Amino acid sequence: MKLIAIGESFKNIDKITNGELLINYPEIEWKKIKGIRDFMAHHYFDIDPDVIFDICKNKINMLYKVTKKIKNDL
Repeated sequence: MKLIAIGESFKNIDKITNGELLINYPEIEWKKIKGIRDFMAHHYFDIDPDVIFDICKNKINMLYKVTKKIKNDL
């Protein structure tokens, strides 16, 4: 559920900033971050737990670091 919330939050941030904020941080695949929400909410029977585990283990840390950077830059 937290990945859904993260995806939804970044989707909203992108919308509020007219797509002009997140593009400044290309080290993150924003399209995938925003898309995970839709996929998990609407295709939950197709979710691969290994993919979710990989995201949580290997990708969230970078997203956290970039989110902190965005906050500091603002």
